[in-house]
Amino acid sequence: MKYITVHELLSEEISNLKLKLIYGREFLKNRRISNFRIQKPGLALAGYTDHIHTERVQIFGNTEISYLNTLTSEQRKVAFENFCQKRVCCIIVTKNLKIPRELVFFVKKYEIPLFRTEELSSRVIQEITSFLEDRLAPESTIHGVLVDVYGVGVVILGRSGIGKSECALELVKRGHRLVADDAIHIKKKQDILIGTSNDLLTYNIELRGLGILNIKDMFGVSAIRLRKRIEIVISFVDWNNEESYDRTGLDKTTYDIMGIELPLLVLPVSPGRNMAVIIEAAARNHLLKLMGYDAAKEFQDKLMKKMEENRMHEINRVMLNQGVE
Repeated sequence: MKYITVHELLSEEISNLKLKLIYGREFLKNRRISNFRIQKPGLALAGYTDHIHTERVQIFGNTEISYLNTLTSEQRKVAFENFCQKRVCCIIVTKNLKIPRELVFFVKKYEIPLFRTEELSSRVIQEITSFLEDRLAPESTIHGVLVDVYGVGVVILGRSGIGKSECALELVKRGHRLVADDAIHIKKKQDILIGTSNDLLTYNIELRGLGILNIKDMFGVSAIRLRKRIEIVISFVDWNNEESYDRTGLDKTTYDIMGIELPLLVLPVSPGRNMAVIIEAAARNHLLKLMGYDAAKEFQDKLMKKMEENRMHEINRVMLNQGVE
C-alpha cells in the first residue's frame, strides 16, 4: 500500500494552509498517511471509535471543539483517551480554535503529531485531500506518446520506430500540444488517468536522424502541456494486406491501464497515410461521442431502417403479384 509520512504535510505545496506544528516533531516521519480521504471524529468523541481510520488525517473543527467544550474536564479526558489510544496519524485543529489542554496531554502520551491552522475546516479538507490524492495516487509508466489534440488526451502506442514521435511532431506543428514522448508517467486518481512526462524528458521529443528536440524552445510554451487526462488510446500497427481492419467504427475495443478501460483505436500505418490528420479526426469524433452523437451508430440505424423498408417493399410486391390485397 502506498503511503506518505505526516512530515510531508509541512511541504511547500500546501504551505498556504499555514499549518503550525504544536507537538510531535520527532514523530512526523514515523506516522504515515495511506488514504487521501480526511476524517472528522464525530461520534468517536462520544465513545464510538470503531470506525476511526488511523492512517487518515483527523480534523477537529468548530463542531468538534464546541462539543468538547460542553463536557467536563473528566469527560474530555475519557473522550481523548478513547480517541488517541487508536494512535491516529495526526490531528489538525482548524480556525485557530483553542486546543483543550486534555488533548495536548493525550497526544503527548500516545505520540501523535498535533497541528493548528487559522484556515476553515472546509478549505483545509479540500486542500489536503487534493494534495494527498496526488501523492497517494497509484502510478505506472508506459512506452508511448501523449498529446493533447483538441483538448482530448491521446496516447499513441506502437513498436519502436513505427512513427509515433514523428506523428506527435506533426500534431504540434498543426497547433496541438505535446505532453510526453517515449515514457508516459501515469497517475490514477479515482477513475481518472493523468499522464505526465518523465522529468528528464519534459518538453523533449526524440526523432531518429535528428536526435533530441526541445518542443518548448522550438514552438513556444503553447506547444506543450505538463499533464493531461488520458481519454483514448491509439495503437499504430504495420499495414498487413491480409489483416481485416475496422471500417465502420462499430467495433468497440478497449485498452486497460491500471484497471480503467479506455477506448482503443487500431490504426494501420503505411506510406502515404497522414496519421496526424487521422488522429485529429479520431479526437473530433471522440468529442462528438461525448456530446451524444455517434456517426457509426447513426449509419447503422439508417442502414437497418433502409433494409427494413426494402424488406417490407419486397413483401408488398410479392403479395401484389399473388393477388393478395
